[in-house]
Amino acid sequence: MDIKVFGLGPLETNCYVIVNDNKAVVIDPGGDPAQVLEFLKKTGVKLDRILNTHLHFDHIHGNSELATATGTTIYASDLGLPVLDTPVGNGSMIGVQVPAFESEDIATGTTEIIGLECTVLATPGHAPGSLTFYFPALETAFVGDLIFRRSIGRTDFPGGDTALLQRSVQEQIFTLPGNTALLSGHGPATSVSEEKIHNPFFSNVQF
Repeated sequence: MDIKVFGLGPLETNCYVIVNDNKAVVIDPGGDPAQVLEFLKKTGVKLDRILNTHLHFDHIHGNSELATATGTTIYASDLGLPVLDTPVGNGSMIGVQVPAFESEDIATGTTEIIGLECTVLATPGHAPGSLTFYFPALETAFVGDLIFRRSIGRTDFPGGDTALLQRSVQEQIFTLPGNTALLSGHGPATSVSEEKIHNPFFSNVQF
């Protein structure tokens, strides 16, 4: 098992590639996926699917090109689809155009992805339909823009809700084992225990 990270797109969004048993899953290809495609070609790993934590332009810009090049399916929450019609979804807020793509709805709950158990958690607040992908065997949760090291995601975009975001973190993320690594859409990794102690947005919460 291995996790690679590539900074893609104008905001250097963290795009993660999880590899297991010669299969891979890509999470949030937010820009030109050339680096990811080169990695897949070099290693001979087969891409099994593409996952989106949410549907803001900086997490989905490479969806179409990557899916077309590899013949794989994109999965996201249908609850987030209305975001695609907003400037932060289609990219017009910074003058770019996200290529159109088709996605399949992914249900919350426990499933198997590339031979690994994955729990799909509903974690709205930053955006409608935001998801977290928790892989117990990797002791890792891919949280998108829900929570960052010592910070949280923006809630001033359409569908954002600060109280809902904080509730998502407290109920879905802070209930995971303390040593769970939190891999965010931007910036460095952190952990559940670190954020419970040091994140200022939860300083008044009793754990």
